[in-house]
Amino acid sequence: MTLTLSHHIPGALQHTDPVLWGPTDSEEEDHQGGGEELPDEEDHPEHHVAPVPQRGAQYAQAANTVSDVAACEQATDLGAINSSLSNQSKQAFVDWDRHDDAQDHFCELDDESSPDAAYVDLLLNPERYTGYQGPSAWRVWNSIYEENCFKPRSVYRPLNPLAPSRGEGFYNWLEGLCLEKRVFYKLISGLHSSINIHLCSQYLLDEGWGKSVWGPNVQEFLQRFDPAETKGEGTRRLKNLYFLYLIELRALSKVAPYFERTFVHLYTGNTQEDRATKDLLLQVFNETKAFPMHFDESSMFAGKKLEAKILKEEFRLHFKNISRIMDCVGCSKCRLWGKLQTQGLGTALKILFSEKEIQSLSESGPSPQGFQLTRQEIVALLNGFGRLSTSIHQLHIFRSLLKVKR
Repeated sequence: MTLTLSHHIPGALQHTDPVLWGPTDSEEEDHQGGGEELPDEEDHPEHHVAPVPQRGAQYAQAANTVSDVAACEQATDLGAINSSLSNQSKQAFVDWDRHDDAQDHFCELDDESSPDAAYVDLLLNPERYTGYQGPSAWRVWNSIYEENCFKPRSVYRPLNPLAPSRGEGFYNWLEGLCLEKRVFYKLISGLHSSINIHLCSQYLLDEGWGKSVWGPNVQEFLQRFDPAETKGEGTRRLKNLYFLYLIELRALSKVAPYFERTFVHLYTGNTQEDRATKDLLLQVFNETKAFPMHFDESSMFAGKKLEAKILKEEFRLHFKNISRIMDCVGCSKCRLWGKLQTQGLGTALKILFSEKEIQSLSESGPSPQGFQLTRQEIVALLNGFGRLSTSIHQLHIFRSLLKVKR
């Protein structure tokens, strides 16, 4: 399913006009603590109830059925996509298509005419709690971690609700991997942590009187990240979040020369807005250069040429497969934000491993083999980094709330 998303850039670059984002092939969620979608991975004991007479059991069963149906209806309602668009936005799509079709494309673009494609305004579909949880959500993340993080089946992750083991030897195994595979795991864990923080910070607190109240749920946050609640896993998860933030921050600083080229246009249909948007982007990219503690990707894939090439391709294919798994998420809004942030990370990795190609770009125009970013990749990159920045900001808010609580 290809989704087209609104151009929603954080901070000064926030924009409400929708921009295409898409393909399934290059595009959230194992429960580190629960995804947009996922409840916490920590094992919870089964609830034990005293036996009741047969008739009482029938009533209890009926009550449970009603409760399950209500929960299902709530999850369906909260996870639904608001697909309404203004006439101005619809006209913008026509103008953008006409502009993009006139360009020389050097990478495969989404099929915008596909009946499965849809434009979605991100401003109308904020990322927050949707009620999507349980085994279905667990299986998505389980597939991501178990099948795509270079892990043998005999090694189990800590607090995995679908595994028979407690995962005691997991980190001994992880530390024995090469740098590239350790980085891969930390990136996925950081992405998962970021998604979970979004859900905890925008939690449905009350539905009374016809008006939903959203806000931070401290208990939900503790369930996913408190060291005591997660047997030490929460600290690792948050470290991986900061690691992912550094990776994407590094990518923004590395891609600046590409946007500095005169042939790179951020087409919106308004010449003045085109220039203003590009100026704001360059301002953000230059700010990232002033931040000294970036991840140094030059140590990755630095071994023997053939081995490094094989490992890099394996790295790429594993990540590509994760983007496909996101299509299995049962909640539309969760899938929307999961694919967006996954593609944002994929675009960041593409930038980091294309430094030579970016530096060798000419001023006159791109070559067919040169480095290129599609409109979808640009939108995903900026929105993905915006989500990470929001996660870290919300993390500080939770720390403040916990201080008050104590």
